[in-house]
Amino acid sequence: MTNYTKGQPYNQNTIEQPGTSKKVMLIFPPDWYPSKPYLSLPTLTAFLRRAGHRVVQKDVNLEMYDWFFSENCLHFILEKIPKQLERLKKVSRDQGFNDEVRELRQALHGCTLPYFNMLAKKAESAKAIVRSQEFYNVDRLEWAMNIFREVMYTISLVYAPARICMPPMETDLTYKLFISSDILAAVQDTQVNVYRDVYNHILKPAIEEEEPDIIGISIALSQQLFSSMTFCSMIKEQFPNIHITIGGNTVTRLRDILPKTSNLFSLFDTVIMYEGETAFLQLINAIGTDRDFSTIPNLIYKDSTGIHTSTVTTAEDMSALPPPDFYGLPLDKYFVPERILSYLSTRGCYWGKCEFCDHGEGYTAGYRAKNIDQIIKEIAYLKNRFHVTHFHFPDESYPPALFKKLTKKLIESDLQISWSTHLRFEESLLDNKVWKDAEKSGCRFLHMGFETGSERVLRLMGKATTIKQIQQSLEFSSRHGVWNHVMGFFGFPGETYEDAKSSMQFLENNKEYVHSIGFGTFDLTKYSPIMKNVKKFGVTYNKNPDWDLALNYYFTVKEGLGIEDAEQVLGEFEQNHYRGWDLKIYIREYLFLYVTHFGTNKLPSLQCRIQ
Repeated sequence: MTNYTKGQPYNQNTIEQPGTSKKVMLIFPPDWYPSKPYLSLPTLTAFLRRAGHRVVQKDVNLEMYDWFFSENCLHFILEKIPKQLERLKKVSRDQGFNDEVRELRQALHGCTLPYFNMLAKKAESAKAIVRSQEFYNVDRLEWAMNIFREVMYTISLVYAPARICMPPMETDLTYKLFISSDILAAVQDTQVNVYRDVYNHILKPAIEEEEPDIIGISIALSQQLFSSMTFCSMIKEQFPNIHITIGGNTVTRLRDILPKTSNLFSLFDTVIMYEGETAFLQLINAIGTDRDFSTIPNLIYKDSTGIHTSTVTTAEDMSALPPPDFYGLPLDKYFVPERILSYLSTRGCYWGKCEFCDHGEGYTAGYRAKNIDQIIKEIAYLKNRFHVTHFHFPDESYPPALFKKLTKKLIESDLQISWSTHLRFEESLLDNKVWKDAEKSGCRFLHMGFETGSERVLRLMGKATTIKQIQQSLEFSSRHGVWNHVMGFFGFPGETYEDAKSSMQFLENNKEYVHSIGFGTFDLTKYSPIMKNVKKFGVTYNKNPDWDLALNYYFTVKEGLGIEDAEQVLGEFEQNHYRGWDLKIYIREYLFLYVTHFGTNKLPSLQCRIQ
């Protein structure tokens, strides 16, 4: 059983009362890249432990990949091959041979015991590389990543027609995430649903050992709905007395639909919207009592009369929250050579005016921040408590004033950490002293919202940023050893091809200062500000009634680039952009570690080839 007494909590002023303590298992489900703990579990854990509850943190995503790349898993896969071949034989008999079935059968026949033994050794070596100093040899790291892909391809053969991939976001179970009936069908599909086997090998034994009273599942991305609903279904079937609640960003965005999907809601008991600390604690304390669930904030629940949404909401006081508690997570098993922990100083976005952005949907309150002394104290605590010097601050956008205070305080306190965060291009940051302090304080990697190189489109977006500010910020960043990852997209309503070309030309002109890029096309999301004023932007959108879980919509525009046009422009950009941005390794935590390790943002060894 888990030992809960080892180590000292940050705040020992608990409110535990005799006989009231419950055991809670918190689950982070697949799929996510296993480079560091996702912050939702440690944040809730700290809050619940302070209140006297016993918490088990279960990063099933990490444990799944650790299992996938092991001899145990690959021999399990080998044993499934005869059944898959028999299925394909039946498919061929019923439907006739086709190229896809023929290629799959051929690949399966090549999966011999010697091949699996060799692949298992390579997989274990690949894991050892990403967890050791060999990680910093880019050729060895690239070899390890290729082995991960080979293993995932091999695993996929027995779950075909599903594709189980690395990186995870390319995984495809052949069902649609935006249709609840498809998710329910995927849950029961024993052929393609790899998460059923993940449950049996990883989660079920943990539940049997820990015997939790309550299970909470944090769903950050829609992609995690398949695994999460699979886990919920199997837990309900095998452990019917355990209360299951789900929460997270994706769940919050589905808050109006979930009460209408009774079949989906049958897989779990409650839903927590928005911020979860106070709501989850009150739910835990209420279970087994006669408290009216309608009085619990941020809650969707069911009773004998149906599914209901509480009218009470709550938001957290940042200054009253304890720092995240990572104790109980297998920190040395993440796929990195140095531990990276996340810490959040703010909630909400201090700017909050971008027409395309719906990040604020995760909160009922606006922007809030901890004071700088508390931030420094808690970072120092985490550094010492968990023996870590690498931090990611995943604030939606780090406020300029707080950014400057942070860099100065980190220097004064001599914490000697390396860190990354997300930053807007701001006039108030255009000072060499600001960037000198950032460099000295350990800032090594910044995600920066470029969006577009057209000032006209920037104004349409509500960015209030100029091209000159962007250019100067990139120069400062580059000059002071900070890697900048520039994010943008094509197809914002009203953007023309000439505007898109401005983005391409700006980046080409400044390629000396831009280290990496992440580009896509505009999505019209359900809760974006633009949805509240579609006429202003000349947008007409279509809601398909069958796509009940859709979080973005197909749309047309009166002027400028449409969806298909934007895809063509993106294709043009991908074909013609500066090849120095094509990197052998593109995982953000890996880039952060490389810049920190080598002490420079000039790393030509990471580039595939330079134009």
